[in-house]
Amino acid sequence: MTQTLAQAVDEYAGSRFVVNVIRDRCKECEFCIAICPVKILVKGQNSNRFGYRPPVVTEPDKCIGCRLCEYVCPEFAIYVTKGGRS
Repeated sequence: MTQTLAQAVDEYAGSRFVVNVIRDRCKECEFCIAICPVKILVKGQNSNRFGYRPPVVTEPDKCIGCRLCEYVCPEFAIYVTKGGRS
């Protein structure tokens, strides 16, 4: 089933989310950084074992749980989980 952004936000409204990055999968394409609607992802300063700099979350409490970063990542290096009520 395909879910729209609005449906995803409504489904998880009031929840807290955790953006998880699998550092060694990241190839520094920056798609996740560009697509994030609340702009909480930035290029990290530390390299993974392959020399790429995975994104870091600057303001985790602002994540709306839309999962666009997860959907756009060609390496499946980022995913969002529900972390409990805020």
